[in-house]
Amino acid sequence: MPNFTYDTSIIISRNVKDLPDRFFMSAVVLMELTASARDDSQRKTYEKLFRQYQQDNSLIIPDENDWLLASRILYWLTQSRRRSSKGKLKRLPTGASQRMALDVLIAVSARRWKATVVTENWNDFKAIQRFCNTKIVKGSDFFGP
Repeated sequence: MPNFTYDTSIIISRNVKDLPDRFFMSAVVLMELTASARDDSQRKTYEKLFRQYQQDNSLIIPDENDWLLASRILYWLTQSRRRSSKGKLKRLPTGASQRMALDVLIAVSARRWKATVVTENWNDFKAIQRFCNTKIVKGSDFFGP
């Protein structure tokens, strides 16, 4: 039976009530959610979830090897962009490189846990997948339209 984790895009875009069996929460996703909490109450809810998943041993936390692989993947993605634009790197939209770095951390740490990443952010995860073979599935395929 496969393991699953959700990208932040799923948590934000869908009102998820039921979690699949063998669900693991990404610490990176909880960090993104906590950072964008609308108020102190919501922040505390995310921190409580962090502790619950941590106690259940179902919290995916990037380790030192994940960080190293993530840095390599970000380098390779940059080189791919450079090649496709004939040696010149176009400036990315504000926040794009930060979001990509977090997505890469989600992907590489999920891969270590053999967890499929469910995401609405298909194109970025598809690009990441070329370099680390993380299993991914579109949110619309996982949940239905």
